[in-house]
Amino acid sequence: MPASDRPILILGGTAEASKLATRLMESGYRIISSLAGRTKDPARPEGEVRIGGFGGVAGLCDYIAGQHVALLIDATHPFATQISDNAIAAAAATDLPFVRLERPAWLQRPGDAWTTAMTLEEAVAAIPTRARVLLALGRQHIAPFARRGDVHFVVRMIDPPEVPLGLIDYELELSKPGSLEEETAILKAKRLSHIVCRNSGGTASYAKIRAARELGLPVIMIERPHRPGANTVPDIDGVIEFVEANLSF
Repeated sequence: MPASDRPILILGGTAEASKLATRLMESGYRIISSLAGRTKDPARPEGEVRIGGFGGVAGLCDYIAGQHVALLIDATHPFATQISDNAIAAAAATDLPFVRLERPAWLQRPGDAWTTAMTLEEAVAAIPTRARVLLALGRQHIAPFARRGDVHFVVRMIDPPEVPLGLIDYELELSKPGSLEEETAILKAKRLSHIVCRNSGGTASYAKIRAARELGLPVIMIERPHRPGANTVPDIDGVIEFVEANLSF
């Protein structure tokens, strides 16, 4: 297959991944974006799109070989450690150029009242009794909070849960992260006293952090797991530089 016909595979699902796909297509590259499919109606980036898992490292290697992939980009969520580990292993096994796009973490600013947690369990333990907490986590991370029957949770999700969450005292907030005004309104309307979230970085969901700062609400911030630093860049321009250095038409 001619080099110009071989696609770049982007493991995506983030806003940065969609923007990256557009930028690379505008430069003439063929792009396949892979989405995990955790939401029912995900935003589809430009170019070819596949949805669903690969079946581990072996499945990803098979897909790379079957599609004659020329370069692999991991632009998944900073906490999506399993697919990131699989991407590193698959790139090594197939001798494929590989780069990871990882947006910088949020930094605590003056006025922020953060309690740092390294695990979900630490976050659970850090919540005070009788708190009213916004849980801004994926549905797969809710279960550990079920033991806190002394806390009222407002659980933000994009789609309704398909199985019971197991929480004792909670309500659902079916919405995407909003503007500063919208996030402030939710925190006030729900009479929330704390936020529990992960340090995702980026701008898409930062408004809740700013709203908490302005309202003086404590945030229990779950820090990122340690990730390998090799072949990691912080922005789209860095990825494009890597692509241009490793691929040619």
